[in-house]
Amino acid sequence: MSHLSRLSFLLGVAALSLPLAMPASAKSAGAAKVIALVDTDKDGTIDLKEAQAAAGALFDTLESDKDGTVDAKELKGRLSKVDLKKADPDSDGTLDKTEYLALVEARFKAADPDNDGTLDAKELKTPAGKALVSLLK
Repeated sequence: MSHLSRLSFLLGVAALSLPLAMPASAKSAGAAKVIALVDTDKDGTIDLKEAQAAAGALFDTLESDKDGTVDAKELKGRLSKVDLKKADPDSDGTLDKTEYLALVEARFKAADPDNDGTLDAKELKTPAGKALVSLLK
């Protein structure tokens, strides 16, 4: 293996390990960033109303063909095919805004195990919180 090939290999390995080596403070910065974007009353948490407002704005942005619904292509990987199917009560392969916001509410409740009606950075870092975040930004 040439020196250049060896260097390229080592750089590739280092790049793959970066997410694993990321300090906890950097990981929590992602949750803090989401809170900063969504938390309109600046209390350090996200409530359902704030989550739905952010999700509604995102829906409007994603809904590029202006037919009132988003499909898998417009969702850009925010939902798996299985999750889209579960969230699609009329089985038309799309979500209208009401269906999208219902999914946001369900994911919000799943991310709020203490049932206090708000989500903090710690709750947003859970799998349920991350699932919600994908629908907000």
